[in-house]
Amino acid sequence: MKLKRNLLLIFYLLAGIVVGAMLASACQNISFLRWLSYADGIGFNPDSPFVLNLSVLQLSFGFTMRISVAQIITIALSIFLYNKTKIR
Repeated sequence: MKLKRNLLLIFYLLAGIVVGAMLASACQNISFLRWLSYADGIGFNPDSPFVLNLSVLQLSFGFTMRISVAQIITIALSIFLYNKTKIR
């Protein structure tokens, strides 16, 4: 039962992220909805990732995450819908 709830939460969160990204992309060219597509990113610069050189093995690490206003709204909505969902 707990596994079902956890899988449902993951599904709702992923759906919120995807729908928010599509909404932000769709609103990018509409002047009064452009604020929904404002996004900011965190992480390592993808142009110069962190490199670990061990002379035999060289590893490169990079991470970038961008989140938009529309994604924040849809993630909050998905968490609200998850709390309203009753699973037995």
